[in-house]
Amino acid sequence: MAAINDLISQIEDKELRERIEQELKKLSKQKKFGLVFEEHLPECVPLYDVPIKKGCKVAQKAGRVNEFYTVMQVEGDNVYCTDKKESKLINFLKQDLVCIAEFGEPIYPYLKQIDSIYKSDDAELPTHALIQADNYHALQLLEYLYAGKVDCIYIDPPYNTGARDWKYNNDYVDSSDTYRHSKWLSMMKKRLNLAKKLLNPKTGVLIATIDEHEVHHLRCLLEEIFNDYYIQMVTYISNPTGATQGRFSRIEEYAIYCFAKDAYVASFDDPMIGENDDSKEVRWKSLLRSGTDARREDRKNMFYPVYVDNKKGIVVKVGEPLPYENEPDYSPVDNLDVAWPVRTDGTLGRWSVGADTLRDLIGKGYVQLGKYDAKRNTYGITYISSETQKMIEDGTVIITGKNKETGVVTIEYATSHTQAVRTVWYRTRHNAGVYGTNLLSTILCNKKAFTFPKSLYSTKDSIATIVANKKDALILDFFAGSGTTLHAVNLLNAEDSGKRQCILVTNNEVSDDESKALTAKGFMPGDAEWEKLGIANYVTWPRTVCSINGKDIKGENLKGNYIGSDIPMADGFKANAVFFKLGFLDKTSVQLGRQFKELLPLLWLKAGGWGKCPSQAAVASCLTSLPKANSGNDLPAYLILPENHFAVLLQEEYFTSFKEELKNNPHIKTVYIITDYESGFKAMASQLKVDTTVQLYRDYLDNFRINVERR
Repeated sequence: MAAINDLISQIEDKELRERIEQELKKLSKQKKFGLVFEEHLPECVPLYDVPIKKGCKVAQKAGRVNEFYTVMQVEGDNVYCTDKKESKLINFLKQDLVCIAEFGEPIYPYLKQIDSIYKSDDAELPTHALIQADNYHALQLLEYLYAGKVDCIYIDPPYNTGARDWKYNNDYVDSSDTYRHSKWLSMMKKRLNLAKKLLNPKTGVLIATIDEHEVHHLRCLLEEIFNDYYIQMVTYISNPTGATQGRFSRIEEYAIYCFAKDAYVASFDDPMIGENDDSKEVRWKSLLRSGTDARREDRKNMFYPVYVDNKKGIVVKVGEPLPYENEPDYSPVDNLDVAWPVRTDGTLGRWSVGADTLRDLIGKGYVQLGKYDAKRNTYGITYISSETQKMIEDGTVIITGKNKETGVVTIEYATSHTQAVRTVWYRTRHNAGVYGTNLLSTILCNKKAFTFPKSLYSTKDSIATIVANKKDALILDFFAGSGTTLHAVNLLNAEDSGKRQCILVTNNEVSDDESKALTAKGFMPGDAEWEKLGIANYVTWPRTVCSINGKDIKGENLKGNYIGSDIPMADGFKANAVFFKLGFLDKTSVQLGRQFKELLPLLWLKAGGWGKCPSQAAVASCLTSLPKANSGNDLPAYLILPENHFAVLLQEEYFTSFKEELKNNPHIKTVYIITDYESGFKAMASQLKVDTTVQLYRDYLDNFRINVERR
């Protein structure tokens, strides 16, 4: 509809334009069952680091990114373009333009390393990655790297509250935009379609957090895209004090889980509702019967006196059942108080077990005395139920001690007690204000660095419900924001010695207010002054570095421990991470092998991201010990990178030497072979004893060539 409206507006004949608009209104009233929204004009993304040359699509930096032109000629600082109508040449200054890409066009991405941090020398620990990019193009890249391999996707997309918190086609969307909801759904649909291809098709899980503004729309969209998944929603308390928007005070947000057919919630010792003080504590059963058949007349032989020593705090002995026609006597006997089964409403009840059974339980130390209840004129008494006694016998519950004075045992679960996680979560640590905003402000020493970050602990708990039992899980967040997900994965790894890998994707947008302030100073997107205030550079990566180092942005040690563990924040994490920026390559150069060095980080990630990301210096060092390729690009005939678990054959005629080198390097798991011939590739691959072989550059070019079909 949006595309049609755009075309109709270009009709110069007023009468014809109005007649077409009337017919369109009739068509728009037709409805179908399910989610209905407008498929908007293709999104466009500005490519600030791509040089402007003939044939490029460009837009004005200060204009709308989807109002673009085609470059016909470049003369110094002057760029001559035609618009969509191609009616005339228009002259622009090069500094005022930016190259753009329409979504759906074939792209050939690469990753430019911006920064890195290495705090662990564990060769078996994969490196995390932060990718600065529009997440649609990044997802296309990730499909090449991780199709069907991602265990858990956790995303916190813009909530579309109308507060100018996200952009469509580089323009902020606010509450005055009548297409606000359909633009948001159109944006999400493109990305979720790609995200599904990344998930492990059998055990992968997507988690999407959202609030009331789009929760129902998103649920419908997910049911459409993930129609073969089991979908369930969790409600969690993120703001106990509430946010009032004129009526009710909202305290909750939602997490929608999409489970592949063999995906389930991990074994957990926390139901997530109410504070979980001791996961090994075993609940003793009340001796006073409750529920059905709880009155004295229901089981007359279970109405008997229990004698207690109040000073020692023990249950001493048990009397005989009292005939039903007799009233109970509350007078002490032999200096022992008498407890009768009196219900909370004051009526007479009955005990849960018979007198003989209770005597046996007292002898084993399985009965304990509680507090005196003056209102009921009796004592609270608990015992170890028959079910728990069976668990003691099979070792599920263990006796950890026995009180020397009372003879009462202490028990606990042998391991953390597995409980079903509920669909309503209420945890103090999930407070986004305290453990999101305040925590981030402490790390970055800036209270206004980022609005509404997630609680570190709600994010960790959300992910842990899926990957707690999978310590080598691959986790992706393509709406990374402040970087809470990577922080949470590092904390989870620190708690259970896991080696989970996290991939983050975020753009480098500045806020609406910052955008206005920078524009007023004469800066435009792409300028260094603008880019350094973008979220990736100013928030996400600094948080990653600070949390790994255990220091704030000023270098001071972070104070306190992480909640739920004894891990001091100042210790940081034994983790490694690399910061990349997504760029685009020329297809012809890739095909000729001229940009191999630029593709090296992609090959490293595709092979698992082991060790330090190999640099161009690593390639150069191989030239001293290996034959040189015939391409004339200062490349060796092949690369052997044991630390990174992969190798590359660049020159086919050196295959025999390459194969012999691999025999001496058992850590190599992935091999890339550069050849144009499918038969030759298969013949060489069949002789290698490695986990994965990949044909370059064919698989790379083929993967992104089909992107033209994803409009």
